Amino acid sequence: MMRLVDVTVQFGGLKAVDALSADLDAPVCGLIGPNGAGKTTLVNAMSGLVAPRSGRIEVDGADLVPLSPLQRVRRGLRRSFQTEQVVEDLTVWDNVRAVLDHVSAGPRDVADDVAEVLQFTHLSPVATQLGREIDLFQRRMVELAKALVGRPRLLLLDEPGAGLDERESTLLREALLKVQAFRGAQVLLIDHDVDLIAATCQQTLVMDFGRRLALGPTDRVLADADVRRAYLGA
Repeated sequence: MMRLVDVTVQFGGLKAVDALSADLDAPVCGLIGPNGAGKTTLVNAMSGLVAPRSGRIEVDGADLVPLSPLQRVRRGLRRSFQTEQVVEDLTVWDNVRAVLDHVSAGPRDVADDVAEVLQFTHLSPVATQLGREIDLFQRRMVELAKALVGRPRLLLLDEPGAGLDERESTLLREALLKVQAFRGAQVLLIDHDVDLIAATCQQTLVMDFGRRLALGPTDRVLADADVRRAYLGA
């Protein structure tokens, strides 16, 4: 479970995140809002790339704010970026295996851990291909695979569906919905694709101007008049 308690991130006179509080307890949660709403800043604060001026960021009751980014990773926090961080001259297997240089595979054998994750993400057939040889969908799934090895607890996924075709989007949706059953981890999905949010997220937080605009079951949030005006242009 994620809990944000009065989180404020300020750059000079600008409050990019302004006293934001939310309890997010669904297996897959959405984070949406118009450009400039503060979504990326919030995720940067959660992953330790920026320091909040005040507030608490809790995962399963533990406050992450005092921890370094590496300490957060070792606690089970995982993060993907809009631009894939795939090493071009490593194989798909080694791209995923490299994560386990920094975190423990737990009771699993390292090779078994990587193999299970590659099968889950449809990457087993390209396990021996180099990063520069795989397509966009496979690169996105490498990012998901890297987040799933080594006992994850929370995945922060930033626009994983951008640029995918209908078949690829369907495979991604199916994977996201199975993450908790597969590895016991919660997902926070940041995406502009409302269809993807609606299909995968049981609960959604909407931000606008750094503040919480709405939070609740996704279907109800997406039907909210204020959300439609601020985000959907209605």
